[in-house]
Amino acid sequence: MIKYLSPLLVFIVLAGFLAKGLYLNPKEIPSPLIGKKIPDFKLSGLSKESPLVFSDDLLGEPFIINVFASWCGPCLDEHPILIELADTKAIHVFGLNYKDNSSNALNWLEKHGNPYQSIGVDPKGVVAIDFGVYGVPETFLIDSDGFIRFKHVGPLNRETINEIFKILEELPK
Repeated sequence: MIKYLSPLLVFIVLAGFLAKGLYLNPKEIPSPLIGKKIPDFKLSGLSKESPLVFSDDLLGEPFIINVFASWCGPCLDEHPILIELADTKAIHVFGLNYKDNSSNALNWLEKHGNPYQSIGVDPKGVVAIDFGVYGVPETFLIDSDGFIRFKHVGPLNRETINEIFKILEELPK
């Protein structure tokens, strides 16, 4: 009898795991860095106005790190939202230019607008790896003490921006 029930029990357990998987959001990639301090970094700046970008220079108030590249199609899709966000001056937006040619990135920003207060160049993706970046675009909300509070994989949209502002309101002042 047990010999016949074992396959049935295994099937029920597997079916349970598969059923649970149907209700998960495939765009939600949990980050083990949520609640942890951002990695220390020192990057060359994309423009001559900001020759070096240090992680410590960004601290003091909440900010967003947006990982982008000129060769990234979805980055262009989210770009108008970043421009709008920067225009509100509600939060600083820092760009992390990922595995890109600097002159291509500068031309791309000149053509489409620059929402970033400063931009660090990560030509080999080393800093992006430290942040757990899977690809571009990805966006992180960092609190004033340098702790990661939110991560979004893929292009930003209004719903995501609203979620970021909701988290910002909950942060201690």
